[in-house]
Amino acid sequence: MSGFVLRRLGEAVPLLLAVIVLNFLIIHLAPGDPVQALVGDYPAPPEYVERIRAQYGLDLPLAQQLWNYLAAVLQGDLGFSFANRRPVIELVLERLGNTLMLTVSALAFATCAGVALGIAAARRPRTFVDHAVTSVSLLGFAVPVFWLGQILILVFAVLLEWLPAQGMVDSREDYRGWDHVADVAVHLLLPALALSLRYLVSTARLTRTSMLEALASDYIVTARAKGVRAMRLLYVHALPNALLPVVTSVGYNFGYVLAGSALVETVFSWPGLGRLLYDAMLARDTPVILGIFLVGAATAVLANLATDLAYGWLDPRIRQRKP
Repeated sequence: MSGFVLRRLGEAVPLLLAVIVLNFLIIHLAPGDPVQALVGDYPAPPEYVERIRAQYGLDLPLAQQLWNYLAAVLQGDLGFSFANRRPVIELVLERLGNTLMLTVSALAFATCAGVALGIAAARRPRTFVDHAVTSVSLLGFAVPVFWLGQILILVFAVLLEWLPAQGMVDSREDYRGWDHVADVAVHLLLPALALSLRYLVSTARLTRTSMLEALASDYIVTARAKGVRAMRLLYVHALPNALLPVVTSVGYNFGYVLAGSALVETVFSWPGLGRLLYDAMLARDTPVILGIFLVGAATAVLANLATDLAYGWLDPRIRQRKP
């Protein structure tokens, strides 16, 4: 298993390098001038504009800029933010924990609730429960995440006044210890729910399909004929095999959850990478955009590696295969 992990990490290096190059070229070839965003709408002398361009190395040829950026990234330097006047690595690390808190919570809730709903639907196919899960799944796919976030704010924050509408903590209080943890958890509920709905319903549908296929397998029929109890048959024999495609889906969705968090963090003013990316795009802060894209790509690669390891844990046959 250790050799497998090392091989996958070795394969991730050229992949991340390709992502860095493509992101750099796409962003720098896009219309617009980051220097103009720095200077602002006010007229500035051409000498000042050229001095700013030279200060950030934007007067160099594109190939030279790319080479300098690759050399800096290999040394752990993601550049300097135009708008924030701070190193990009500091900004990213400052917000990364908040984004992981939101995305991991949303994905964990979506996975657990989706698996539970899928099992409930598979246990009673073509019944009210099955039809209800299918209908809610179709509705969940159709609802845009930013619209759902606004509806949740309107209902639970404005009308019912049960939960806070925005932010990560209560700005009017200075909680400490467990009170601070509870305050963050309350602020986390609405954005995590808005972000998780789409992945919850997709996991529910996939679990339902996989469970129905597993329950119709020969080994389940044989175990049922031997008198194995229904609950053991469901959770010990059928569920581990049915979870294999679900694990693949969870690892595959992790990158999409990070991308979707940008909209959710903007709607709920959650201080994470998504909000930072939104602000950087408005300011055309190229180093920050590239840094966030690199972190997202690295996270997706690690999520796929974790998915492969989970496969080996769920299915012993995979661990026994020769490389």
